Amino acid sequence: MRFLRTWINLINFQAEARDMDENLSELSISTTSNLAISAGHEEVIRDYRLAFRSRTVSILGRKEVLSGKAKFGIFGDGKEVAQIAMSKVFRKGDIRSGYYRDQTFAFAKGLYSLESFFSQLYAHTDVSYDPHSGGRMMNNHLATRMLDEAGQWKDLTEMYISSADVSCTAAQMPRMVGLAQASVLYRNNPSLSEFSQFSKNGNEVVFGTIGNGSCAEGHFWEAINAIGVLHAPAIVSIWDDGYGISVPNELQVTKGNLSELLSGFAYVEGEGGFELFRVEGWNYEKLCEVYAKAEALAREQHIPSIIHVVDLTQPLGHSTSGSHERYKSKERLAEEKELDCLPYLRNIILDKGWSTEEELQAWEKEDQDLVKAARKKAWLSYQEPLQAEASQLIGQIQEISKVSRFQSKITHLIGELKTNKELFRRDLFEAIHQVLLWVHDELPPELTAPIKKLRDTWKEQHGELYHTYLMSNSELSPIYIPPVKPEYEENAPLIKGYEILNRCFDSLLERYPEVVAFGEDVGKLGDVNQGFAGLQKKHGLHKVMDTGIRETTIMGQAIGLAMRGLRPIAEIQYLDYFIYAIQTLSDDLASLSYRTLRGQKAPVIIRTRGHRLEGIWHAGSPMGMLIHALRGVHICVPRDMVQAAGIYQTLLAGDEPAVVIEVLNGYRLKERLPQNLPSVRVPLGVPEILREGTDVTVVTYGACCRVALDAAEQLAELGISIEVIDIQTLLPFDRGHRIVESLQKTNRILFLDEDVPGGASAFMMQQVLEQQGGYRYLDSAPHTLTASAHRCAYGTDGDFFSKPQVIDVFEKVHEIMHEVEPRAFPSF
Repeated sequence: MRFLRTWINLINFQAEARDMDENLSELSISTTSNLAISAGHEEVIRDYRLAFRSRTVSILGRKEVLSGKAKFGIFGDGKEVAQIAMSKVFRKGDIRSGYYRDQTFAFAKGLYSLESFFSQLYAHTDVSYDPHSGGRMMNNHLATRMLDEAGQWKDLTEMYISSADVSCTAAQMPRMVGLAQASVLYRNNPSLSEFSQFSKNGNEVVFGTIGNGSCAEGHFWEAINAIGVLHAPAIVSIWDDGYGISVPNELQVTKGNLSELLSGFAYVEGEGGFELFRVEGWNYEKLCEVYAKAEALAREQHIPSIIHVVDLTQPLGHSTSGSHERYKSKERLAEEKELDCLPYLRNIILDKGWSTEEELQAWEKEDQDLVKAARKKAWLSYQEPLQAEASQLIGQIQEISKVSRFQSKITHLIGELKTNKELFRRDLFEAIHQVLLWVHDELPPELTAPIKKLRDTWKEQHGELYHTYLMSNSELSPIYIPPVKPEYEENAPLIKGYEILNRCFDSLLERYPEVVAFGEDVGKLGDVNQGFAGLQKKHGLHKVMDTGIRETTIMGQAIGLAMRGLRPIAEIQYLDYFIYAIQTLSDDLASLSYRTLRGQKAPVIIRTRGHRLEGIWHAGSPMGMLIHALRGVHICVPRDMVQAAGIYQTLLAGDEPAVVIEVLNGYRLKERLPQNLPSVRVPLGVPEILREGTDVTVVTYGACCRVALDAAEQLAELGISIEVIDIQTLLPFDRGHRIVESLQKTNRILFLDEDVPGGASAFMMQQVLEQQGGYRYLDSAPHTLTASAHRCAYGTDGDFFSKPQVIDVFEKVHEIMHEVEPRAFPSF
């Protein structure tokens, strides 16, 4: 064929990058000259050049990893034409929720420049070079900067948007539910019309992409089901190359055919569902037609589509971690060369006479050179600050070498630094460490002080490159919301806890048009504990909503809605059920601000309940699980419903995600109704002293506050005075070190909660004794009092023997005081 020579050259280029030998003499590629191309030939040529350029990026990117310049690479080779077709219907305001194969799409929409692709591959920490993550995410992980430098929303309707990618398979699917549902709400809720920077009448479409292997995950099926139920405008593209790494489709899904499995979701007029398409990944014309049809249905009618793109190839293998030649047969590899989308598109151009072989070769050479130049520029930009730091360090080391008996070793080290053209900051710190190790007992401190100062300065400066923006840290952060204490009339009415919350939520829904609430039984029933009772009827179906039993996509729904400017209050019915959704919350929500360097945010409020009830699955307090898996999310543990209302109102005034865990047996307990309930704000990270004391500090939260206070009354009868502190939030924890102030007074401390031993109690102990230096004030060993190592057994006695009771607190505190003054407090 006319293009065979050039194509062999390109494949040889791939082989060089992979350092493999291949016999290409038998290469044969079928023609498609009978296709009638509707697009202008100039557009087809541009598309081919874009696809060729993207393939070249994949080839050179892989080479950078194999040479050691980058740590890992994963690329979009073989999917170029399908992604170009998708890009043609992707408009400003649309949102992508995809995975790490969409580089051609990113080039097409300007989400990547050639240079920024390589900058991310090298983990360049300057966000002006890697705008997606500032070096925090691996290559092909996209994240449009949706926020300005102050952390405020930009006009999202004027941007091509990619929500932040997640490596974990199918993890992009739950978020897609909320991203798409937002268009439904913006179209159907007139009160949202003022939020024009987020939507133009709900016309935005969400484009999801996923690999065929990941479609075996539960996240995929749960999200597809939820999108269908919500009639949300999403177009889900499945890039199907027949494998999930090394595992073929036959071992991934029933019958090995995703189209057949998905057929039950097919759209039926009056019933809903998805328009289903199946199209070959090399078929340029059909791909363009399919995406145009799917886009029109989604944008105009909010009918979702699934586009199953088959016959795709992956010429460079799954990633730089291995070679697909290890698990694919020779016949399969030969078939993939036949199906590769680039030669098909190139053949169209030549068969139609829209270009000559010589012109195409010249363009291909030009595009290869362009990619090579971008790669070189990105590498030099990445190395420039490191080489400058190395020069600075060399100057310091040279001064030391002049007076050290290790001069020859230091000189050799300097030589290595000077000749190293592939520096990492680790190399510089290891060089400092090595020099100080050599001379630590040889030279006086004044001679090593400059290099130590440089090390410490760099630690602080460079630490900022890797440790910032776990939370938004914007001026809207809820930690900056000033507290407002509840105010009570002299004869304040006593009402049940759920009624307090009901009034709070009613007020929030009234005052904030962007607030939506949803979860299992939240809508018509008003939640199982009646916090939303009657509020769906009052505020409407688009403000208070029921969902199916699907915790993972409830959380994804919340994340997606929050990323489009809404303020969701999403409910997981019981704290124990967080386990269903912990992956989505941990890998997506908790890391969103961090992994995008505050380029994106999702101020989700997650409402749940736990603690004091009886039973293995409804009484849990897995707080250790939450505080360790959800760094990047506030963990709030109110002791009663007035305090919970104040926390909700603080969070809605801020811009960061949070979990609020209400006390399960507090809904029927009566509380005084504050006259200023809608104004109450509870500060985050500020403990409250519930009872002052002098002998022992008891640190606790949630349902255990009442337990501690009751024990305090009994202990007082024996002359023991305990100070009871409610931490109010686990994350953040005691920002002002109030607990240490108490410990300075009592010199003894007990950490009390309902988590398993070593859970949240160990976290609190570490924070107070180590981080806050509380160990200095201890006169007795610190103690913890927790639930049993197992879950709570059912029934009254199950609770009594599983969770800390008033008696347990009494005995533990008395034991501490007996050790201090055995005569005054004899063994009880």
